[in-house]
Amino acid sequence: MKRTSLFLLMSACLFSAVAATHKVHFDSSRRKSGAKIAIRDINPSLPTDWTPYRYVGVELRVTTTQRFLLGFTTGHGYDELMVHSYVPGQWNRLVIPLIYFSQPPASSVDMASMYNKPRQTGWVNIGGNVGPMTGVDSIGLRQYMPFSDATVEVRDIQLYTQDPGDAYLGRKPALDKLGQSNLVKWDGKVRSLKALERKWREEENEVVKADSLYGYDTWGGYKAHSTTGTGFFTKKKVDGRWWLVDPEGSLFLSVGACCIYMGTGGSVKDLDQRMDMLEQLPPERFIHTDRRSGRRSANYSLWNLERRFGADYEKAALDLTIKRMDKWGINTIGNWSDSKVERTGRKAFTCTMHPAGIDGGLFGLGDPYEEGIGERLRQSLSALMTGYRDNPWLIGYYVGNEPTWLESEQRVCEKLLGGADRAMKRALKDWLARYGDTPQTRREFVWDTFDRYLTLVDSVQHILDPNHMNLGYRFSNPHAVNEKVAAICARHFDIMSFNCYAIQPDHKMMDRLAAWTGLPMIIGEFHFGAVDRGLGQSLFQVASQHERGQAYRFYVEQGFSHPALVGVTYFTWMDEDILGRFDGENYNCGLIDVTNLPYTEQTQAMMQTASRLYEVHAGILPPFADRPQRIVGMERGGDEW
Repeated sequence: MKRTSLFLLMSACLFSAVAATHKVHFDSSRRKSGAKIAIRDINPSLPTDWTPYRYVGVELRVTTTQRFLLGFTTGHGYDELMVHSYVPGQWNRLVIPLIYFSQPPASSVDMASMYNKPRQTGWVNIGGNVGPMTGVDSIGLRQYMPFSDATVEVRDIQLYTQDPGDAYLGRKPALDKLGQSNLVKWDGKVRSLKALERKWREEENEVVKADSLYGYDTWGGYKAHSTTGTGFFTKKKVDGRWWLVDPEGSLFLSVGACCIYMGTGGSVKDLDQRMDMLEQLPPERFIHTDRRSGRRSANYSLWNLERRFGADYEKAALDLTIKRMDKWGINTIGNWSDSKVERTGRKAFTCTMHPAGIDGGLFGLGDPYEEGIGERLRQSLSALMTGYRDNPWLIGYYVGNEPTWLESEQRVCEKLLGGADRAMKRALKDWLARYGDTPQTRREFVWDTFDRYLTLVDSVQHILDPNHMNLGYRFSNPHAVNEKVAAICARHFDIMSFNCYAIQPDHKMMDRLAAWTGLPMIIGEFHFGAVDRGLGQSLFQVASQHERGQAYRFYVEQGFSHPALVGVTYFTWMDEDILGRFDGENYNCGLIDVTNLPYTEQTQAMMQTASRLYEVHAGILPPFADRPQRIVGMERGGDEW
């Protein structure tokens, strides 16, 4: 072939590759921004009927870790899901099971496991419109309330019958040697171990005394405001406002954080598939091999603890954890925390029951009809409660977390009626025969089942541990709790709990629950995050680390200005794993980053709020009112473009 012909052929191939790359701009001046691209313009060989296939692979590059929406126009409508990229600015192939577009989420025990789905170069959150993948003619890419005028490019789409796996196609490692994002720059980023050590020493030289900062007693209660103590945590209404009471009798407001561990937030799972994403592999002692699956993971957080404190880092890390809690005004160790932190006997804590009878196949509904359930429940709770019965540091037990049966009662009944014979199925048939088969009677069966299950839990707890409170069920959507469900909660719980990811707690909703239940309330989870550190934005995004602190103050003080609120728990202590935790989530929602440095903008804001929280809840001071200008929640795009 002549040189001229070869040059023309190479030029044509290059032109073809460039022409096949399609860019979509997310305009930050608009509430919703994006575009659709015809499938034939990306890969004209693809069929419009995708039902013979199980996976779709999209080669893309997005310039942000803010989640975006990816969907396909089909013969029945538009189906989409949320995508969170681990590798901003880098080409990668993300492979998505087509079942996520064609069928509703399968039943699971809680919200996260039902909707979050991990991949290697990102993760997806499923839900929304679904249907058969026929008549597929375009891909849609859009963002709800874009923050940074980001872009996403697509250069290929392929269909597969078997999962080919994701592929990182970038030219630089995604993580640096400290476990930080290597793909994003920010002011104050630690560039070397020497600089990191200097910051560590500054924190270690601080002297912190929580009693002088916040007026706390030994238990974290307000020592200047006391009543009669019982030796355990209780509750009391004073002048129309609810309070917790610590074992010595001081009024107590629970300010907590979930998942307080010394070495979380820096794990890289599926290590063998991600070696090309790492600048430096941690030493072998920080690499774990799962005995069942053989899958390996590496932990940068633990490596950084060893770098900070040496090989015997555990005691020093525990002491630092308590010191940080003292400084930031955190008086409660929240759910899913390290038992070693609990066992220090220096902070109050909560925990969650893990009883028999919670059925992941029935959206987390407890099964009170199962033969032998009472004894299995007793055995399960005995293992948990035997060690806690006489522990004065325990505030109480949550029954469960974010059950998905609420608002899914019809699906619960459909699963039962269409499933194998079991006692609950027979009970449902008897119920419908007695009261008629209507949507309302089906809902009422599920609520009655919930009531029966909690009656069993009550009876077992009162025998095994009568000293501690039942803190409720941490509903994921408190607005969905109706008067009948609230009445059930009032019969069984000492505290009405719910998780509340929002700009601020809704006082009208809280007024309604307080009137229906007569109970004080605890918010089990909330948080705010940003995308400036290479992690995902969290369930509610703000524009910067400074605004994370501002959002915290606004949320917590507005919440505690309600007379029924007695506790909040921030999720979470450390950032989530940057390349995804067990379900893929990689949120910038921590108080501490992977290098073991606090987010000072956030923690200073927490200190400011902690210093005035008693007065806010008592109605002496107005709550902080300066909310961030832009906050983005989990809104989906909907059918309209």
